[in-house]
Amino acid sequence: MLKRSDQATTGSAEVAAVDLGSNSFHMLVAREDSGRLQILDRLREPVRLAAGLGADGGLAADAQNRALACLSRFGQRLRGIPPARVRVVGTNTLRKLNDGGMFVATAENALGHSIEVVSGLEEARLVYAGVVRDLDGAPPRRLVVDIGGGSTELIIGRNGQSRMMESVGVGCVSHTLAFFGDGQITRGRMQEARLAARVQMEFLQRRFRRAGWDYAIGASGTVRGAWRVMRAQGWCNDTITAQALERTLALTVAVGQVRKLDLPGLREDRRPVFPGGLAVLAAVFDMLQLEELATSEAALREGVIYDLLGRLHDRDVRGDTVTGLAQRYGVDRRQAADVERTALRLLDAVAVPWELERDGAARLLSWAARLHEIGLAIAHDGYPKHAEYLLRNGDLPGFSLTEQRQLAALVRLQRGRPSRAVLEDLPPAQRTVLARLAAVFRLAVLLHRSRTPRLRLPVSLCADGKRLRVGLPARWLARHPLTRADLRLERGHIVALGVKLAVEETA
Repeated sequence: MLKRSDQATTGSAEVAAVDLGSNSFHMLVAREDSGRLQILDRLREPVRLAAGLGADGGLAADAQNRALACLSRFGQRLRGIPPARVRVVGTNTLRKLNDGGMFVATAENALGHSIEVVSGLEEARLVYAGVVRDLDGAPPRRLVVDIGGGSTELIIGRNGQSRMMESVGVGCVSHTLAFFGDGQITRGRMQEARLAARVQMEFLQRRFRRAGWDYAIGASGTVRGAWRVMRAQGWCNDTITAQALERTLALTVAVGQVRKLDLPGLREDRRPVFPGGLAVLAAVFDMLQLEELATSEAALREGVIYDLLGRLHDRDVRGDTVTGLAQRYGVDRRQAADVERTALRLLDAVAVPWELERDGAARLLSWAARLHEIGLAIAHDGYPKHAEYLLRNGDLPGFSLTEQRQLAALVRLQRGRPSRAVLEDLPPAQRTVLARLAAVFRLAVLLHRSRTPRLRLPVSLCADGKRLRVGLPARWLARHPLTRADLRLERGHIVALGVKLAVEETA
């Protein structure tokens, strides 16, 4: 969130990650100890959010109630931990919601912290980071599989670096509803579910097999739940084998009904989604021709914690992403630096009266300044629109979907006649904040239109409600007639952002 927070930002060494999965919500509270995590607390609740997702993208009332009740309990545990040391991520079901961000806003109120809805590939990156952190003794080329409630992530990496990532919209909740929704389990249904999952993942089969790996490991409750059942039957030890998986499939079919899946090693809350998850796991084995799969207790939440610690220690992946994009699209670094410097200076003048959270707003403006001209690599005409498309639809490691939309909106609104429709896919509470940041950013871009290196700008800025007053010496404006003309035009344009601009020519 970009609004100023009233919560404390100091006084705690704890960090926390909350994973709002499609099947379960997880919370991990930890302390960093010599570069490793010291786990202080874990909470998990089987919310089964995906079970309440309708075909229209709406969320059923009972699913909402389960989620909000869980988040209020999680929120109690998080009290006293500064917002900067808590990161909350939402996955597949929250990605699919079609309610204009209303449920997420309600969930944030229940939890007391902002929620980041992450893309499937960002989820995969975080899963890999969490799983491989403690695999120092394992071979360097790793395959990680995470079967969640609504999606399955597959990642190939080398040591700690993910190299190939995919997220497929098939998971234990969605697949159980699709093939075993009436509670009946038959051989035919299981075969159909297994084949359907494989078909959905078929597009990545050749690429993943060609890349290869030396060590395969599975995370998430689906993989661990299947492994516990196999181990309880005496069919495997430390790893899931293809043979043990086939025997577990046969056992599940023999039981015949979901409500009767009272299998040794299977948690009660895992039973309602077990057959669908097992079919997806079998499809992964089929597609990748796996013979065995190790399992890991670590998953997305551990990856979120490590990523959060990186941000706290100035190792923010998002900065690397922005630098890489600027290099790829040949951005004029000097011009970008000039716009960034002025944008941050203007922000300092309006942050307090406009109640902007300065650090978050400054990061967003810096990213926008460094990337606002990437669209020039496509064409000069309409380049803000090209830049918006690249940022809105590209894979940006480290960024949540909301951050991508905020960044795309800022670069789209940098010049010309702005349209508030650009902000419509943002949560309502963020639209006014983004509109005001866009007003600041537009002025920074406008003032550097001449592209004069290290231009000294004797500019002042003052905000009062919806009014923004820009002050520049009359003599300076006389020597910069293009800037004077642009500012006159801007007074008419910026009204669309809910801001009234006044230009004062000072002595």
